[in-house]
Amino acid sequence: MTNSKQFFFEGIQIGFGIVLASIGLKAFLLPNGFLDGGVTGIAILISQIFEVNISVVLLIISIPFLIIAWKTLAKRIAIKSFLAITVLAVFIHFENFSAITEDKLLIAIFGGLFLGAGIGLAIKNGAVLDGSEILGIFVNHRFGISIGKVILLFNAILFSITAVLISLEVSMYSILTFLITAKIIDLTIEGFEDYVGLMIVSEHANEIEKGLINDIGVGITTYKGAIGFGSRGVKDQSRIIHTVINRIDMRRTYSLIDKIDKKTFIIELDVNNVKGGILKKYLSK
Repeated sequence: MTNSKQFFFEGIQIGFGIVLASIGLKAFLLPNGFLDGGVTGIAILISQIFEVNISVVLLIISIPFLIIAWKTLAKRIAIKSFLAITVLAVFIHFENFSAITEDKLLIAIFGGLFLGAGIGLAIKNGAVLDGSEILGIFVNHRFGISIGKVILLFNAILFSITAVLISLEVSMYSILTFLITAKIIDLTIEGFEDYVGLMIVSEHANEIEKGLINDIGVGITTYKGAIGFGSRGVKDQSRIIHTVINRIDMRRTYSLIDKIDKKTFIIELDVNNVKGGILKKYLSK
């Protein structure tokens, strides 16, 4: 796929994500005074307290985070995020969805569902709709604190303020919305920036190593196996390849290995944390 076609299809998906996120806000959260986490939650809180247009507040609040994005993330992602947030603010301003339900539990669940799907779809295509993710990436790069912990602290402060200024009930329902949003984001992007360890044993180890390095673009470590037992008998001095793959590249990796040797033995390992080495990252320079 050429760059222009890829950019076009990414733009369409980001646009659809913006529509989903705006439905979550205008049809569920905003008419009922509920908040989400992150910068969107701050914008809703400020607009409720001072009775100002949320679209204007969202744009103003997002500016510092977009500046951080320009310095921290790839320039392409920063530009796409700026455009996405701007379109979202405009869409919210002119959108006239009426409240679908007054049931508070349904509001929290479906508001979080639509908002999470929209944010997740945008992230999957290289744009960020909420500045708290940008802040998390920035703090992680500077101080090594995990992105999840940064976002959790950010929202803990936000919901505490909400409980004091509005009500404890609204704060509790907003926490529920945030948790659902976060879960749907994870489901939408399918483990984005998540890594998997692979242990690979094959009689065609040299070809697989070249494919992993040249086609997938990852680093590898090879071990020398003293002896192995299996359906093909005893094997002496086999080569064992160990690598770490971004989950988004898993299908390509398995396809590459199958083309070289369909009898390859592969063990997939969970990876809790990765530092250093040659890694494919999609939300960094």
